[in-house]
Amino acid sequence: MKQFPNAAVALLAPNLASHPEKTALITDRCAMTYRLLDDMSNRFAAMLRDSGIAVGERVIFAAGDSAFYFIALLGCLKRGAVPVLTNPALSPDEYRYIMRDSMAVSLVTESCEAPAFQAISTCLRTILMLDDPCFQSAIASAPTDTAPHVPAADEIAFILYSSGSTGSPKGVPHRHGDLPASADAYAGTVLGMNGSDVVFSASKLFFAYGLGNSFSFPLRFGATVVLFSGKPDPADILRIVEKFGVTIFFGVPSAYNMLLKTLKTVTPLASVRLCVSAGEPLPAPIYQEWKQTTGIELIDGIGSTEAMHIYISNRPGDARPGTAGRIIPPFETRIVDDEGRPAKPGTPGHLHVRGPSIAPFYLNLPEKTAQTMLPGGWLNTGDVFIQEGGWHTFLGRSDEMFKVDAQWVSPARVESVLLEHEAVLECAVSWRKVESLVRPIAYVVLKEGYEPKRMLERELRRFTVGKLPAYMCPVQVDWVDELPKTDTGKIQRVMLRRAC
Repeated sequence: MKQFPNAAVALLAPNLASHPEKTALITDRCAMTYRLLDDMSNRFAAMLRDSGIAVGERVIFAAGDSAFYFIALLGCLKRGAVPVLTNPALSPDEYRYIMRDSMAVSLVTESCEAPAFQAISTCLRTILMLDDPCFQSAIASAPTDTAPHVPAADEIAFILYSSGSTGSPKGVPHRHGDLPASADAYAGTVLGMNGSDVVFSASKLFFAYGLGNSFSFPLRFGATVVLFSGKPDPADILRIVEKFGVTIFFGVPSAYNMLLKTLKTVTPLASVRLCVSAGEPLPAPIYQEWKQTTGIELIDGIGSTEAMHIYISNRPGDARPGTAGRIIPPFETRIVDDEGRPAKPGTPGHLHVRGPSIAPFYLNLPEKTAQTMLPGGWLNTGDVFIQEGGWHTFLGRSDEMFKVDAQWVSPARVESVLLEHEAVLECAVSWRKVESLVRPIAYVVLKEGYEPKRMLERELRRFTVGKLPAYMCPVQVDWVDELPKTDTGKIQRVMLRRAC
C-alpha cells in the first residue's frame, strides 16, 4: 500500500531542519519555538499511546484556540489518532450526536463546565482537560520517543464538522496530504507567505478556513502564528495586530465591516501587508471602503470545508471587487446547468471543483456523498456562479437562490447594492410571498444615527432601482437589530425566512 508523509511531520520537519529556535506560535500567555512545539507534540502523542488510544481512533476536540490545543492537534496527528474538530460552543445535544456519529473514544476540552463535558457518554475512555495543571504536568513529564505514524495515502487524518445550519452537522474527513496541498496552492501561490510573516486569523481552528490560516499555512512556510482563545471583537483584533506586528490578517466580511466602523486611525495596521476575506462573499462596497481607508489590499476568495480551504481567489494587485476571483491551480472548476451540462459563459450554473484536497466522502452519509462527491473527483459545491473570462462571480447558495417572475434572484448581488447606501451597516436578502407571489425582502441593520422610518424604507427601495433588474429590487425592508449568523460568520438566511 502506498504511504504518505504524516501531516504533522510534513509541516514541522523543514522548520526543524532550518530554524528550530524560531518562534512558531504566540499567545498572550506564552511563545513557543518550532523545537518546543515538536517536543511537546511528541509528548502528547506518547500520552495518547500510553492511555490506549490506537491508530485510527477518534478524539473530539472542543476547546478554544491555545498553545495546548495546537500541541494536542499535532500530537494527535503524529500518533495516527483522528482529531475531530468541533465548535466549542455547540450544545450538549449536538455533542452527543457528534460523539455517536464519529465513534469518538476520547475528548480534549478545557473544563467540566464545557458543553462537550456535559455530553460525555460511556463510549469515551479518556478525557483530557487542557487547562488542568495535572494535564500540563503530565505532558511535561511524558516521554518524547514516540515514532510518528506513517499513514497510507488515502488514510483519514482528521474530521471537520460543518455548521449544520439546515440539519444535523456533517462530518467531513480529510487525509494527511490535504493540509500541505491546500497550503501550497493558496498560502504559497496566492499570498506568497514566507518565514518573515506573522499571521492572525479571527476564524478559529475548528473551522476549515481557520485551520488553514492558523495551522497548516504558517507551519508550511515557517511563519509565526498568533492565537487568541476567545471570539475577537474589533478592539481585540487591532490590539493583537499592533502588539505582535501581524503581517497577514484573515477575517470574514462582517469582521472587516465592523473594523471599518470602529477604526479611528490606521496606525494599529501599520505592519499588515495583506488582508484576506472568506467564509462569505465580500461585498464590493466593503472592499472599496477598506482599500480607501487603510490602503491595504483585501483579498477575497471562496472555499469550503469539503475542499479544505480556498480554491478560487483574487490576487494581490489583480482583484475585481464583487467577484470571488480566478481558479487557483492545481484546482479546476466547471459550471453546469440543472441537467449537468456545461453552462454557456456568462450564464448562471452550479459550480463544481476538483483538486488535491477534496474530501473523499461525508461520514456515515452515503446518499449525501453520492450527491456531492461526483465521478471524476468533482465536488458539487452547492454554489451558483457565473464565469466570464476566467473570473467567477458568486450568486448564492443553490438552496438560497429563488425565482421571481421565472427569473433567478441572487441575494449576494442585491445585498452588495444595498451596502452602497450610507445608512446600511449590514443586510441580508431573502424572499416572502406577497399576495401568493414570491418577492425579494431585505433585512437591514442600520448604522448609528439612522432611524427605521417609512421614508428611509422607500429611499432604500428607490436606491436599488436602476442598479438592479426590477425583479431583484426588494419590495419590502424589514429593520433588524442584528442578522442571525453561524459562529463562522455566515449569514443564516434560512433563519430570517423562518421568522417571517
